[in-house]
This record gives sequence, C-alpha cells and structure tokens, in this order.
Amino acid sequence: MCGIAGVFLWQGEPDTQRLKRALQALRHRGPDAQQLWCRRGVGLAHARLSIIDLEGGIQPLHSRDGQLHLVANGEIYNDPALRMQYRNASVQPGSGSDCESILQVYQAGGRDGIRRLHGMFAFALYDERQNCLLLARDRLGIKPLYYARLPGGWAFASEIKGLLPLLGRVPVLDAQALAGFLDYQFSTGCDTIFQGIRRVLPGQSILLTAEGTQDAETYWSPLAIRPRSLGLEEAVEAFGPLWDSVMREHLRSDVPLGLFLSGGIDSSVLLASLCEQYGQPLHTYSVGFGEGRDELAQAEALARRFGSEHTSLVLTRAQLFERIAHTVWATDDLMRDYACLPLSLLAERAAQDLKVVFSGEGGDEAFAGYRRYADSVEGWLKALAFGTGGFRTHGEWGRRRETRAALSGALRAVDTRLPFRTHWAETPPDWSRMQQRQYVDLKTALPDNLLVKADRILMAFGLEGRVPFCDHRLVAFGLSLPDAVKYRQRRGKYLIRRWAEKVLPKDHLQRPKRGFYVPVPEWISGRFLDQLELVLLADRAVREWFDPIACRRLFDRQRSKGGCTRAIWGLMQFAIWHRFMVEQPGLQPAVCENPLDVIRG
Repeated sequence: MCGIAGVFLWQGEPDTQRLKRALQALRHRGPDAQQLWCRRGVGLAHARLSIIDLEGGIQPLHSRDGQLHLVANGEIYNDPALRMQYRNASVQPGSGSDCESILQVYQAGGRDGIRRLHGMFAFALYDERQNCLLLARDRLGIKPLYYARLPGGWAFASEIKGLLPLLGRVPVLDAQALAGFLDYQFSTGCDTIFQGIRRVLPGQSILLTAEGTQDAETYWSPLAIRPRSLGLEEAVEAFGPLWDSVMREHLRSDVPLGLFLSGGIDSSVLLASLCEQYGQPLHTYSVGFGEGRDELAQAEALARRFGSEHTSLVLTRAQLFERIAHTVWATDDLMRDYACLPLSLLAERAAQDLKVVFSGEGGDEAFAGYRRYADSVEGWLKALAFGTGGFRTHGEWGRRRETRAALSGALRAVDTRLPFRTHWAETPPDWSRMQQRQYVDLKTALPDNLLVKADRILMAFGLEGRVPFCDHRLVAFGLSLPDAVKYRQRRGKYLIRRWAEKVLPKDHLQRPKRGFYVPVPEWISGRFLDQLELVLLADRAVREWFDPIACRRLFDRQRSKGGCTRAIWGLMQFAIWHRFMVEQPGLQPAVCENPLDVIRG
C-alpha cells in the first residue's frame, strides 16, 4: 500500500524538485521509504508502506530486460498463483513483491493482462520499448489514481495534493463537481473538482503516448453481469466457497492484521472468518460514544465471543470536532461524510499497533443492504418524474429554495442528477430495479464516497485498509442474484444473514442496520454557529461561489428552526478545503486543530 506519482514528457526532462514535492505530499501514504527514478522524459516516484516482501519490494520495479518500469499502489492478492503460472516463462520476477505480477501479466498479455489480476491496485507502467505509459485502476475503484495533461506531457498521482506540485499551478475549480459535492456529498465520474484533473475510472486502463494521445479502455464492468435464477439455499451454498476463496487471498501479508469491528453484519462476518482462517491473534477496534448510543456493546460482546484483542474508543464531542480540518485535508477531493471523523480516531489508534486492517465496505452495495434499494410507492412516483426509479433524485442544495438561492449562478446551472440518470439508463433491460439501484451506487457512491473515505482516512495514518466485500467476484455474485434472495422481511443482505447463521448468534443477525451517528447538528448551534457565520461570510472562496446575503439567511434559519446543518457544514468544509488545496497548496494541518482557525488563515 503506497503513494505513486510521476510524469511522462515528450518535451523536456522531469523536474526532480517537483517530483520530490509530490513525494512529500504523499509521504503519509508511504512512510517506510521514498524512491525517485528518472530516465529521459519519464519520472516515477513511490512512497512505500511495506506489507509484503518488506526488504525486497522497493519500487519502482523493473522487468529483467530493463524495458518496463512500474510504480504501483495496492495489493495483488493472486500473486502466488500468477507466479506459479509464469514460473517457466521469460517473465520471472526480480523480487518477492506482489506487484511483480503486474509486470508479468503485461509482459505476457499486454494491457489485456490486467484482467488476470485480483486485488486492489492503481499503477503506472512505463513501456520503454513502445514509449508509452499505462495507467490502470482496480475494478471497483478501491485505490485512487488521478492524471492531468501538461504542456509537454502527462502527470499522475495517487491523490490530487500529490498531483498539484507536478502541474506547477492550481487549476480552476469545476462547477459541476462542486455542485455534486454540495448536493450528494461527493462528485463522481472522470472529472474532478479541478478542471483538467481527471480520475482513472474503476475498471479502466488508459494508454498515454508520446504523441499526446490517450486511449481509455474498460477492462471490467458490472454491466456484463447477467441475472441468475438461484433460490436462497442454492445461493447460500454457492456463497460459502466463494467467500472462503476471497478471504484466503486477502489474508496474504508479511505484517499483522486487524479489523474495524462496528458491530454490524459485514464486520461481524469478517470477524468470524478472520478468526477461523487467520491463525494468529487478531486485533479488533471499535468506536462510539457509549451510553447505548452506538453499537459498542455488541462489538465488545462479539470480540469476547471470538477471543480477539479488542480496543474500544469512547469519543467525546471535542475529540471529533478538532478532527474536522485534518479529515478535510486527508480526503483530498471534496467529500462530506460525517463518519470520517470517528474513523480518523480509529485509524490513528489502530496504526499504533498495525499496518493492515479489514473493514466491511461494499457489502451493502453488493448484497442490497440498504432499505432504499427496495421498491416503494414514493419511489414509483418519483420514477415517473426523474427516470431513476426514484433513486437519488433530490440533492441537498437543489431541493430547497433557501439553499438554492445561496448558490452562485454557475452552481445553479448544474444538473447534479445527470450522472445517476446516465448510469440508470445504461443498465440492461433484464435487470430489476434493485439491481439498477445497486449498479448506480457501485458506479458512484461506492468508489467516490465510501472508498475515498476508506482509503484516504486510513492512509493519512499509514494504514492499509482491506475490503473483501469489494472483491469483484463477490460483487458480481451479489449483483446477479434475484431480489428475493438479497432482500426479505424488510431486511437487506438477507443472503449474508442466512449464511452467517452458522457462525454468528441469530439475535445479532436479526438486528436492523444501524449507521454511526455523529452529533453534527449539536455543533452547528450557539456560539460556534455565530463564530462560523462571521468567518465563512468573510471567506473569499465562499463569497466567490455563493451569495453572502442568502448564506446569512441560512444561518438565521438554523438559529430559529434548524434544518440547515448539512448546508452550513458543506460551506465550512469547502472553505477549509479551499485553504489547503487552492490558497496554500502543500499546507498540512495538525491532526487536532480548530476549524475556525484554519478558515481564518
């Protein structure tokens, strides 16, 4: 697990000082080692978090013939199997690093070889013979990768803040992405918050040439998944071997492993499986507020049942509040998820013991864990108007007159629902509405919200997160199942609950899904609200993109009636983000800092 950055130029030589600044911006992702390699117009930078082949896996990796040069972030879980397949070929690896498999499959099959990789990854591979650079990202978008055009070439990096030093300038903000963040708490698609900086999409490879062309290819898509007519018992029987196989691959590591144990279904299933297959003491971590306002008690009971070495963090308002600025910096791209705050404390604590933790992201999207996936009368009515089955039809800012009035003209002109309508419309006609909803989330909210949180917050503390439910084979299996296998008796993930009856208490499996509550509405009030109003309405970024008079009315409404918490939180987060990424790029906050001080500058 690492951070990568680099340039591919057809004019001039790489600027090593800029590459060093990019490395410094990504140092949190790879605190164990930093390496820089340049040859003619190519510069590759790598910040390493050592997980496999601790001594020999230094990157960039190079093919034995000296023609291929690779920097990669992630884990190739089927590396042992691929090494066996190529043991008699002329593509023998030069180290024990799992990322050697990327060189092997490319040498054997070109860019099509990516299809043979199982895992989470983002990489840049320079082919010296062909003089081209291949960028690629894993199927579900677990690992990030951004790129941009330079006047005489290309630049790429794991995070936007690692890419900015290579550009030599701060790009113009993109109204579509900013409006998407305000409405849905994240922006999605290939375009980002900065014009000209683009995401490599999940399941995509992009070939960049010395002639300035780019050839994007989708090597995996959920759209190829066909519905299956399995009954519940057949599905349970098929799920078991698949899950065991996925878990065996994910357990490969040369350092100890841990688990974030929320007390929910997904992390509980992971706990049972890890305790069965890992064979070593397992560290587990939970977070909450105590006093029955969370699932700490359930998590602790499960930890005792399975004998894990458990740590519970009971948080205070102050602890979460002072994390706001650091989590905005860590998430890199604008993404508003209150759960980033407790996750930050959890990641910091786990990183004191470990380098790798498991978590349950992806289970809801793959196996229909959300109630919003089920049909409803309201959904049918909305479907007539918006063409998305009533799914993700109303944004936070666009649906209310007072918030919409606070937007600048450029933001009001944006249709933030377009990405969701587009993905809904491209689904096959034999898919159910539940499958369509799952697909929309797999293409938007999962990679650009939940997995951003899982990657950036953990990597801010040099901690690798493994998410087995995002394995493409599990996602394909879950998406293909009939609705009734996944959702019954007003409960999502019914298949998972049924399968887990053999390893988890039945009363635990029958508990309804419960999110982690962060008391943000309690913060956006009183004296802090008054202070926040003063600094935000004076902030130049807020004044540029919002109407100050209408924003003042939002604060007045919050005092009198409430209901504007998310809008005001979005304004605050944007102002903090703008300070770190636009006004003072390269500035890194302390882990604990007053957000008002950051906005004041």
